[in-house]
Amino acid sequence: MTHPFSAPASFVAIADLHPSRARPSIIGVVIGKTDAKGFPDRRNIGAERYTFGFTVRDSPSYFININSWGREEYVKLLSESFRVGDCVLIENPLVQTKEAEKDEKFNPTTPSPYRLLLSETHSLVKTCSGCEVDPELLSLLNVPVKDPQDFYSLGDIVANGQSLDGRIINILAAVKLVGEPKSFTTSDRRRGHKCEVRLFDETQSSFAMICWDNESIQHAQSWMPRETVIFAADVKINFDKFRNSMVATIISKTIITPNPDTPEAKVLLSFVRESAEMFALDDEIGDPFREPISLQAIAEVYTVEQLKAKVLQKEGKPEPFYGIIFAYISMLDIDSDTAKIIQNRCARCRCVVNETTSKCSFCSGFPSSSDTPASFPSFDLPVDLTDHTGTLPSCKLSDMVAEETLGCTIQEFLALTEAQKTALKWQLLLERSKIYFKVTLSPSSRSGLRTSLLSCKVADPLESSLNLARKGKDPPCTPTQQPGL
Repeated sequence: MTHPFSAPASFVAIADLHPSRARPSIIGVVIGKTDAKGFPDRRNIGAERYTFGFTVRDSPSYFININSWGREEYVKLLSESFRVGDCVLIENPLVQTKEAEKDEKFNPTTPSPYRLLLSETHSLVKTCSGCEVDPELLSLLNVPVKDPQDFYSLGDIVANGQSLDGRIINILAAVKLVGEPKSFTTSDRRRGHKCEVRLFDETQSSFAMICWDNESIQHAQSWMPRETVIFAADVKINFDKFRNSMVATIISKTIITPNPDTPEAKVLLSFVRESAEMFALDDEIGDPFREPISLQAIAEVYTVEQLKAKVLQKEGKPEPFYGIIFAYISMLDIDSDTAKIIQNRCARCRCVVNETTSKCSFCSGFPSSSDTPASFPSFDLPVDLTDHTGTLPSCKLSDMVAEETLGCTIQEFLALTEAQKTALKWQLLLERSKIYFKVTLSPSSRSGLRTSLLSCKVADPLESSLNLARKGKDPPCTPTQQPGL
């Protein structure tokens, strides 16, 4: 086999590897990789041996698993020297016949009957620079490791529900959102990592996939939301009781192919590019299928000034963040034209219905939505929030949260006289409120962000005073001093 790499060394194709071949050298692209981990050394009580694995491909048909064992320093240094997507040259690995059932229980399934072991003493791994690698070799990064037609749609996973619990399957989907990596410490003081990726396709608007290791988290950071399509081979599907929904998890067997060069992926990518209107609406109101956040899980208290500083820190990161603010509503225009504060929403997904077409832009974006669902009127109020550090303009007080804040339903509100609406407005403007919020970066908005109110209730004076004391003294505010009145 001739390799698409010009170098003086003689390389062996993965397809031609055999235990009898002396001092083989192979070259290929890394398509999968696991974190380095330590295990108790049976030969040296109290000591640890370290290991990590990766998968290398040199042709559309052949790829092989490689493992390295040894001292912590050696294994970690080798592991950190390359990433998924790099081209590597491997010299003098030990070729062993694999035990398929044992070796592939926790490793990717490969077509090669062998596996490679790296020795600290005898083996060598080199990373090839981009200018040295033929594009034909790099193109293998876009070839799925499984039959490109053998996958579940996200809608199929949701429809099958708990019957798929614990199953390992393939998924073809587009990336909707890559969350921020998070660190945590387990009860036995081990450090862990987590990153949530949101997927979507023609059949489902949002589906969670969880990464638990550094390698998959780093790989995910390279995916572009609403531009990258992935073929995820051998992901595990489970029913998440906390979310009350199915989720996918990247495991040590998983190999993910970004932007696969297949007809199925190209069809999905076309759908993504043609769905700009749906995405614009999704930015406007938030993801209607996202699991509701528990207010009890929100604890961080901000001032307006601190919230704006947080937004600057998150520049370029699309993941929303949540918090609490003790503030006054300084602008609430509920005694103006009702057409400006009430919009029709889709009864199926609660998205805003397009006034011109009378259709839900979100539901009509999916091929399965042939019928036009009913709509209902809903509040959509722009409000300003003000505290002693500044004002946060154009926040959204919508739907059920608006009804709870105003203390009336849409029908009850429409029955009020203009004088009653004005009295209700001033009643809300004169009270300091405890407000739970969600902030999402939104390039399409004038301020570059969208702040949605998740709850807005009159603040307990003692709780408000304690929190303001921690954040800095708030000057007294009387009705005549209220900003924006």
